[in-house]
Amino acid sequence: MKLLFKQRFFSWFDSYDIYDEAGTTLFTVEGQLAWGHTLHINDANGTHIATVKQRLLTFLPKFDLFVGEELLGTITKDFTFFKPAFEIDFNGWRVDGDFFEWDYQILNKFGTPVASVSKELWNWTDTYMIDVPDPDDALCALMVVLAIDAEKCSRSN
Repeated sequence: MKLLFKQRFFSWFDSYDIYDEAGTTLFTVEGQLAWGHTLHINDANGTHIATVKQRLLTFLPKFDLFVGEELLGTITKDFTFFKPAFEIDFNGWRVDGDFFEWDYQILNKFGTPVASVSKELWNWTDTYMIDVPDPDDALCALMVVLAIDAEKCSRSN
């Protein structure tokens, strides 16, 4: 399953639409005005299904991932000098990526790709292609991508 993750062009807050290969909207993401990033994920019908919420006052950036109201886990940026790294404390997943964080993979505990993420360059807004072999992993993979994108956005401000 391929997902196209595209930031909305005119939006004051983090706001994204996530499409499948046929151009059908699968998810929408709405940012909330708050200290730190809070991203609410809705299904195609507009029903809230998940949240990515940045923790405040931490040494390194951390994001809690919720499905419904249940905490699924946390993604934390690791302290590194050159190659960005993130630790995911659920599903046995980890992130492996390049220096610019434009292309990376989410791997399971056996090193098998759960999702491959690539940034499409030369677009007006942030646009990513997320290739998820197992559709059951799509929501969790999307939450990881949102957290990484929010961390990069915080760093550039």
